[in-house]
Amino acid sequence: MPSVSDTYIENRVRVQPDDTNNYGSAHGGNVVKWMDEVGAMSAMRLAGTTCVTARISGLDFERPIPQGDICVIDSYAYAAGTSSVRVRLRAYREDPRSSDVEQTTSSHFVFVAVDEEMQPTTVPDLDVETERDQRLRQEALASEGGD
Repeated sequence: MPSVSDTYIENRVRVQPDDTNNYGSAHGGNVVKWMDEVGAMSAMRLAGTTCVTARISGLDFERPIPQGDICVIDSYAYAAGTSSVRVRLRAYREDPRSSDVEQTTSSHFVFVAVDEEMQPTTVPDLDVETERDQRLRQEALASEGGD
């Protein structure tokens, strides 16, 4: 049975000119796409099968990610239903020169595990083994009402 920590993923993307809006910062649609991709990876680590996005809750853009900075996304599954996986996602801007980091975006996504015919399939229970697992899960549950 996978644990919360088993589903934890952190990914980095350098914000290039093609990723930006008219204001020289990461286009919000790109940030959501990157979050969706990393979130699906976390869900699949739990489910052991393909997962598709079912819902995005409380997507909050708090500050921009300037061109040239790094978009850091962290993601982990914190709850499982019969065929669904709830995933917490956060994006940060990281200055590649100083390594300064600040949170820019937060959300909760729900993914559904599907079989080869794209029909919902069951997912295993999520194990909360360690203190880190418990802390991550509690943080995600507490932030569901708004990060």
